[in-house]
Amino acid sequence: MTSDPLLLTGAVDDAMAQLLGTVAGFGAAEVAGPSLLPGWTRGHVLTHLARNADGFVNLLTAARTGEPIPMYASPEARAADIEAGADRGPADLLDDLRRSSERFAAAVEAMPVEAWAATVQARRGPWPAATLVWGRLREIEVHHVDLAAGYRPAGWPEAFAQRLLHEVATGLADNPDAPAMVLRFDGVRHELVVGDPEGAPMVTGSAPELAAWLIGRSGGEVLTVTPDGPLPTPPEWI
Repeated sequence: MTSDPLLLTGAVDDAMAQLLGTVAGFGAAEVAGPSLLPGWTRGHVLTHLARNADGFVNLLTAARTGEPIPMYASPEARAADIEAGADRGPADLLDDLRRSSERFAAAVEAMPVEAWAATVQARRGPWPAATLVWGRLREIEVHHVDLAAGYRPAGWPEAFAQRLLHEVATGLADNPDAPAMVLRFDGVRHELVVGDPEGAPMVTGSAPELAAWLIGRSGGEVLTVTPDGPLPTPPEWI
């Protein structure tokens, strides 16, 4: 998948259209029901996605203006905003999600070319502004799965799944808590190595299933391990 933020906007639009289609089918019982995230209802996930879009607008604005605007006012404010919006009805949640998505799209459109070279202060540290559109796409695709409403990692576009898999595997390579393993896509010779490959198990599957397993969105039931044995236990993805 391209790293050009402007070329990724179409993927963001497509992912958001799918998400909005899912949410449009929710009634009051569905938005109040549990998500795949412990302690969060679907209303929590949807409110988080809306406030996340606004957080990315803050970062895009910081990149464009040079002002030190944080993604969120504080961790406490972020959590409070999610709690405050989680109990809304389906129409309000859908409208908030749609409007915040439109604000994000407008902020991307307002970015001059040179602003993409800036570095901004995201929630967990400095981020290149050029990665913000990818970050938003990742939020939409992963949290769509978290809604537990029929959208599964198998529905992720292959290019998205491969980029996510490479990103997560690269992060694990620098994590001392990550077990050694070799990841191989089905039917592809290319391998991703985590840790020392000597004697490490090879885990094989599709890119979406490998990525979903590494980020805790799948138990890896369809993956195979060579030599035969249990799957390694990846550290928690954050």
